[in-house]
Amino acid sequence: MVKKHLFSLDKCSCSDYYAIRMNKSRESRYLSRALEAAFLEAADQYPVVLISGPRQVGKTSMLEHLRESSRRYVTLDDMNIRSLANSDPGLFLQQFPPPMLIDEVQYAPELFWAIKMEVDRNPRPGAFWLTGSQAFPLMRGLSESLAGRVAILNLLGFSSREADGRPASISPFLPIDQVLTERQATAGKTMLPDVYARIWRGGFPALLTGKVRDRDLFYRSYVQTYLQRDVRDLLKVGDLDQFMRFLKATAARTGQLLNYTDLARDCGISVNSARAWLSVLQTSQQILLLPAWHTNYSKRLYTTPKLHFLDTGLCAYLTEWSSPETLAAGAMSGAILETFVVAEILKSWWHRGKEPAMYHYRDKERREIDLLLSHDGRLYPVEIKKAAAVRPSDAAAFVLPARHAALVDSGAVVSLYPDLLPLTRTVVNVPVGCL
Repeated sequence: MVKKHLFSLDKCSCSDYYAIRMNKSRESRYLSRALEAAFLEAADQYPVVLISGPRQVGKTSMLEHLRESSRRYVTLDDMNIRSLANSDPGLFLQQFPPPMLIDEVQYAPELFWAIKMEVDRNPRPGAFWLTGSQAFPLMRGLSESLAGRVAILNLLGFSSREADGRPASISPFLPIDQVLTERQATAGKTMLPDVYARIWRGGFPALLTGKVRDRDLFYRSYVQTYLQRDVRDLLKVGDLDQFMRFLKATAARTGQLLNYTDLARDCGISVNSARAWLSVLQTSQQILLLPAWHTNYSKRLYTTPKLHFLDTGLCAYLTEWSSPETLAAGAMSGAILETFVVAEILKSWWHRGKEPAMYHYRDKERREIDLLLSHDGRLYPVEIKKAAAVRPSDAAAFVLPARHAALVDSGAVVSLYPDLLPLTRTVVNVPVGCL
């Protein structure tokens, strides 16, 4: 059945594939995901395919939409099934033989070895489809047992393109002519009220499909569930009020350089606790710690990262902005727009099954670049501006020191100006709606 999906994809254009998916979506209220094509391609090559991502971003919905009628669905949220998977994984696979979809597989680490033995005996492509939400223990189990047998793909909340129903199965973002022309042909809205309404709402499917209409109720419930089911299990956090203060302080720092000491002091915790708690937010894909770029690969590990929340709606909720209008006019408006753009660019890669090399840049002369994309040995700088008027000086930081200048390729200033507009010979304005 996986090959049947891929045959259909190969025989039609991206636009035809998109139209077919959208027709199905209208009938079932399922919104198509850009990751579908990459997932099916991986499932035609690997016996095990894992979709990793935060809770409630649509991992299970996507796989339920794609799965064949013969593929069993099993969720390890069911305590009885979870107990069987951990106590007797061999019997579990006898009761639920492949092809199968296992939801929340991180709850049964003992199952990985049984899956390894099964795929070694019968290495059928696409035998096991897995989802998981807690990245660190999940990846540890996978690396020990399923190395070379599993394809791992990442899914976040809806990108703007997915939410709007615009073609999302296009080239990942790079500020080069071919990619920008392709994206501009199906660009969305770039007006400030529209952009901040999207930022304030976030990308969770329940809010975008109308399943949940009360945005504050959704995020309040999400945070409470996340604390109770994920963070407490991983860190044994005793004082949840203190952890909530930590979450809010972290959200307030989105789009900023991360200072562990300042964060720990503001929350009344140790620096080690701040590092550990941030590590959990990072590995559960709630935040992105964007490393600083350096020509020396090892030094990148020790330079100050930049913090970004991966869902701006959650970030805006934690920092208590009551409406898109107050957010757009508030002190965080520039930083959260930068976070939104970085997350959109990351999704353009992850949701096509690809891994971007993303950095920020800051040197001793205090030149800063919001985002550096490294691809095929070239650097593509991106500056993000909350402005409807742009000028060549906005790209002044793209002139790196002479020893790095030869690496720099074309760049972009992402702004609220609604059209693609050349700013210099190598830098172009890119509307937010073009992402």
